[in-house]
Amino acid sequence: MNVGLVGTGNIGETLARHLVAAGHDVILSNSREPASLADLVEELGEHACAATPAEAVDHAELVVLALPWRARDELPDAALFAEKVVIDATNPYSAEFEVIDLSEETASEAIADQLPDARLVKAFNTMHWETLRDESRPEAPAEDRLVVFMAGDDRHAKDIVADLVREIGFVAMDTGGLVEGGRLQEPGSTIYNRPMSPPEAREVLAERRGSTD
Repeated sequence: MNVGLVGTGNIGETLARHLVAAGHDVILSNSREPASLADLVEELGEHACAATPAEAVDHAELVVLALPWRARDELPDAALFAEKVVIDATNPYSAEFEVIDLSEETASEAIADQLPDARLVKAFNTMHWETLRDESRPEAPAEDRLVVFMAGDDRHAKDIVADLVREIGFVAMDTGGLVEGGRLQEPGSTIYNRPMSPPEAREVLAERRGSTD
């Protein structure tokens, strides 16, 4: 699969390494010129290239948003994202790393409003990048892997993301739609930045859902 990465900080670079190792092609982009990514592209090899964010989105089959929340207004034109599966790995932090109050709206809803025709899946935002880097277990059975939580309203898009999660050595667990699941995946929630196996994650999600019945 051709995967476009908008943002190549810790999460973006880590995902790029896992994706290339799993046999995918990655198009890297950031807020600077593509030449700023030359060293990383050379290190990743023939399955990686650099482009502008607009080019990365346009040429990708699947897009990952791994840029800072404060930079989301710099995303390429929303029309480029139409009908594409888009993984939203952003979190609403300020430049001072404080959680931004979005009132009643979740971060996933805000991104969905910005990209109304994208097939949006919230994922990779609850796991610390070092855990993502170090705990990939592609050879392990599912029950021995760590969980990557995901939320979204498009069932087929979530299936595609779940396959990608599996290929890079984790197991995907569905938290629900963009509203309820997105809220559960916000910073400070019971599953945020908490490495969990599938049995642990199922127990936490069951407790959470039971408390809201």
